[in-house]
Amino acid sequence: MTRVLAVDYGGRRIGVALSDPTRTIAAPLTTLTRRRGKRPPWAELERLVREHEVAEIVVGLPLDLGGNESEWSEEVREFAAKLGRRVERPVHLVDERLTSVQAERVVRGIGLRRTQREEKERVDAAAAAVILMTYLAGQKRGEDGVSS
Repeated sequence: MTRVLAVDYGGRRIGVALSDPTRTIAAPLTTLTRRRGKRPPWAELERLVREHEVAEIVVGLPLDLGGNESEWSEEVREFAAKLGRRVERPVHLVDERLTSVQAERVVRGIGLRRTQREEKERVDAAAAAVILMTYLAGQKRGEDGVSS
């Protein structure tokens, strides 16, 4: 039994979610902060992978509504490839269209005060959990991944 870590990579924040060892449940873990244009917090990501005994990683791939990639998609692909090399784990890319919308709905629905619901860090970690749920559901259906 091994865990999967999911990443919602953003310009200012990186949402992180983690599966349970049976790969059944996806839960928000944390949100890492980065300054726009600066390198990602590699040491923190590496620590999370080691600490939680992660076997593989899922990174949300931003596509437009038509399924096309953009410059941001290319940056996310580069981040995913570098993360895989740094932690020596397989990395899968998953279409993340509409995950932020789903995450906002989930956060609104859990009964938090308005100020807590509007915390962008909470939404980013929830978006990573939605990305992870998408991947885990695909695995149960026998799909290798949504995108590579």
